[in-house]
Amino acid sequence: MNKTIASKDLKEAILYKHLPDKSVQCNICQKRCLVKDGKVGYCFTRLNDGGKLYTLIYSKVSCCMVSPIEKKPLFHFYPGSQWLSLGTLGCNFRCPGCQNWDIAHAKGMNHTGHTKSNLKETQTEYITPEESIDLAKKHNCKGISWTYNEPTIWFEYTLDGAKLAKENGLFTNYVTNGFITKEALDLIGPYLDAFRVDLKGFSFDFYKKICHVDDFKGILDVTKRAKEKWGMWVEIITNIIPGYNDDEKQLREIASWIKNDLGEETPWHVTQFVPHVELSYIPATPISKLVRAREIGLNQGLQYVYLGNVWGHPAENTHCHNCKKLLIERRGFYISQNYIKDGKCPFCGAVIPGEF
Repeated sequence: MNKTIASKDLKEAILYKHLPDKSVQCNICQKRCLVKDGKVGYCFTRLNDGGKLYTLIYSKVSCCMVSPIEKKPLFHFYPGSQWLSLGTLGCNFRCPGCQNWDIAHAKGMNHTGHTKSNLKETQTEYITPEESIDLAKKHNCKGISWTYNEPTIWFEYTLDGAKLAKENGLFTNYVTNGFITKEALDLIGPYLDAFRVDLKGFSFDFYKKICHVDDFKGILDVTKRAKEKWGMWVEIITNIIPGYNDDEKQLREIASWIKNDLGEETPWHVTQFVPHVELSYIPATPISKLVRAREIGLNQGLQYVYLGNVWGHPAENTHCHNCKKLLIERRGFYISQNYIKDGKCPFCGAVIPGEF
């Protein structure tokens, strides 16, 4: 064992394959990294030490706060409820405009055990899965959300936490890029209630440029599997980046895929890009472009298409898909009015998809 790494940082990973010469293959995310002895995977959070793969971030928390479910955003899953929201370090993507770049682009440790993170060690704290349950209960949370950076790379921790959450009557939510493997999804599937997925674009070129991913079709397959096999409530978000994924062809294809593969009742959030980090030179998405994306979604047959990062816009609100009456009025992340009764529209009686 590498003695320069504190023992509390290490927990043997799951879902990896032993290979010759003490190499391993990680099967948590769709990159399926081949990791040589003494090296770390692409996410910098998994170390091969002597032919065994270890996670370096188990119980290591960079962000912990109580926040409304609307912040994920999830608009049709117990709207107005409060959630214990946890994040760690690292990601399996390298998006150049990431809004949480300081933790998502942070590295766990290199093969010598020296910190390679943007964050100082004092900016993380240790919260065990058991302690996360206690915190959620203490603050009267509806459930636990693993968010801020990609929860898939935190898999062992989130799996343990999700199992405990279900034992304690709490709901669970992944805020994810959807790049998890099917076998990992199937392990945590029985314990996850909601799956909020970033569908960042709908072209191989876009995913290659922004996410450094060659094939995004696996994301589509896993997202569909989360809903169909495991019964998770799914909502999709697309951050509209001018000049990258704002062409009507991609937007139409996203909306069409959501309707055909997930169902017309699946909410789609089209959100305003905010200039940041390496994409600071790109202007914020014009509101007119977001409105047009919403029109495309509705024209493709989606029942609920929301605008995001535009506080006070009427398209933040929920209207009945049948009678079009206002059901939920929002002000940013907070609800000012909610007229839904027993999961139904009080005006026409239509069942509103989701959990209320």
